[in-house]
Amino acid sequence: MSRHQLLFVFKTAILFFLVVPGIVLSGQKSGELLFGSVAMDIPAVMHKRLKPLTTYLSKTLGRPVSLKLSPNMGTAIRETATGAVDMAYLTPVAYINARKKGQARIIAKTVTKGKASFKLMIVVKQDSPIKSVKQLVGKSFAFGDKKALLQRAAVVGSGLPLEKLGSYQFIGHYDNIVRAIMIGDFDAGILKDTMAYKWEGKGVRILYATPDLPPYNITASKNVDNATFMKLQKAFLDLDPKNPEHLKIIKALDKKYDGFARTSDEEYDIVRELIKPFN
Repeated sequence: MSRHQLLFVFKTAILFFLVVPGIVLSGQKSGELLFGSVAMDIPAVMHKRLKPLTTYLSKTLGRPVSLKLSPNMGTAIRETATGAVDMAYLTPVAYINARKKGQARIIAKTVTKGKASFKLMIVVKQDSPIKSVKQLVGKSFAFGDKKALLQRAAVVGSGLPLEKLGSYQFIGHYDNIVRAIMIGDFDAGILKDTMAYKWEGKGVRILYATPDLPPYNITASKNVDNATFMKLQKAFLDLDPKNPEHLKIIKALDKKYDGFARTSDEEYDIVRELIKPFN
């Protein structure tokens, strides 16, 4: 190879290494934020519920926000704790675990029917002869995700030790629990209040409700810098139910929601105490 040819190859190689890394880095600096979520419904439903919110965040923050849904509770916790997602819609226990494992920070909590708290409810089939929690001794019970410790803690808190149940299974999403109870596969099951209210009188009956608990929330991973954290918090707190466009976003996430409110890690101490025996 001639000196001229060698010089051409060398220049081409240098140009390649200058240009290609620039392309890679520009992709890394695109500013995209990933939004995760616990799997409360099937993925298609969760995507429909969260998409208006991520669209709003993209416009408000001036950077793309994309969904990265988790198939189960454990994955949602791990992805938030490790920073595989930048923020996530989490249950109280999922938030507590993500904070413990990965220094996650809570951005805001949800507001339901004017209350910044929620309840877990034990439900039975609408025409079930079961009228009290005591009558669930020896009966079959449906839980959601095995990682959802608060569900089991709520049943124990109702005065029913799990060993007194005839049997229990973890069958995933709340929709699965509703269907299983309505067709008679289980005598009872546990639901979040919004789902219980949705189906109350339409196939299920509420048997027991927990005291008020700190609600579902939006949590940021440790990878989110302070400036972005503050912008995200403002974006959620600025969602105004009196604004028709904002109301659509809020109700898409959950029809019973009214918006978001400020919260603190300390507010979730009651949940920490409740689940302590299950840790």
